[in-house]
Amino acid sequence: MAEAETHVATPHRLPVRRLVAASAGNALEWFDWTIYATFSIYFASAFFPGELATINTFATYALAFFFRPLGGMLIGRLADVRGRKPAMIFTILLMAGGSILIGVLPTFEQVGWLAPILLLVARVAQGMSLGGEVSNASAYLGEIAPAARRGRYSSFFYISTGTAVLLASLLGFTLARVMSEEQLYDWGWRLPFLLGGVLGLVALWLRSNLAETDQFEDNKSTARRVRRPLLTTLREYPKAVGYLVGFSMLSTLCYYTFFSALTPFAVNTRGADDVDVFLALSIATALFVLLQYPMGALADRFGRKPQLLAWSAATAILIVPLSSLVRPGFWGLLVVFGVGLALYTAMTSIAPAIMSELFPTSVRALGIGAWYNLTVAVFGGTAPLVITALSDAGASVAFFWYVAVGAAIAFLVILRLPETRGTELR
Repeated sequence: MAEAETHVATPHRLPVRRLVAASAGNALEWFDWTIYATFSIYFASAFFPGELATINTFATYALAFFFRPLGGMLIGRLADVRGRKPAMIFTILLMAGGSILIGVLPTFEQVGWLAPILLLVARVAQGMSLGGEVSNASAYLGEIAPAARRGRYSSFFYISTGTAVLLASLLGFTLARVMSEEQLYDWGWRLPFLLGGVLGLVALWLRSNLAETDQFEDNKSTARRVRRPLLTTLREYPKAVGYLVGFSMLSTLCYYTFFSALTPFAVNTRGADDVDVFLALSIATALFVLLQYPMGALADRFGRKPQLLAWSAATAILIVPLSSLVRPGFWGLLVVFGVGLALYTAMTSIAPAIMSELFPTSVRALGIGAWYNLTVAVFGGTAPLVITALSDAGASVAFFWYVAVGAAIAFLVILRLPETRGTELR
């Protein structure tokens, strides 16, 4: 009598070391990128003279965004033909180098207009770096994940991003508490940039041990045969480009509203205490990080599309009422940041999965890098500048209506998005 065979399912184990190594570099990228906006209220006058110091600082912030598509294209192409690993190491070197440069720059008072020029050079390097980082890290996480668990793997992208932003926010809160305003305006703002340079060495070491993805190894010869790859994404995958631009527009507006634009807006326009703002943002960011993995798992079980529709619809309805709570007082600020960022996790937890599922491996990094970063440049880089300009004109609420309209457009785009839960990458 034959014995019945017993099959015991082996529980899936996350490759935590690999995920952390890939995400650590991403964390550094976003830490260095975020501290510019977070600490801009302190160093604006160091580089630009007069009453337009804040506007000019945000203009530099916005201009750097327009180098993100260039970085996405050049470094994305490098990743598609030479490998994800060398491209991700290159982005670390660019970002950390820019951070150190900003940390040691002379002021306008010391060297005149050379100071803002050097600031712009550093920001251009960081803009190109982040343009390449988002596409490469997204492609890497998408490619190493099993089809049924791609949402879970993808959540590590914004776990690292949120942790980096939380560190930047906590650093702002701590420095605001332990240092005088005079010290912060004089030299204290330099500390986060120098710290970013030091963290770059750690991220570089972690990424040096990463293995390439099987997807890249199996398709690198195909990628090298692609001519005019940017045109190829438009000609052969126009719907993918349209979907990516549509939902990335709202994702970008949400990110730069809550993580960048609201901090100086709350302090400079609505008169909120900077310590209250940093504390509220820190608590909300911790919630943002904690929700990433559960939301990624939820999308693996029930699908990407329902989650994205709920996020875009809720943002369209709630963003304007939430803006009325941006005023002096900790609890109102906590509600604004907490609700806004909790909703946003529906998108961020699965962003690398969705973007990776749109393009084939041969143009994946370039396709994400070019079109995602172009959208970010148009809608994200201008967000702090737009909200500041509208506030100065006495029409600050118009910015939140602008976000609400973006959410409504994204909802319509997502309605046509095909469900890709559980599908194999092309």
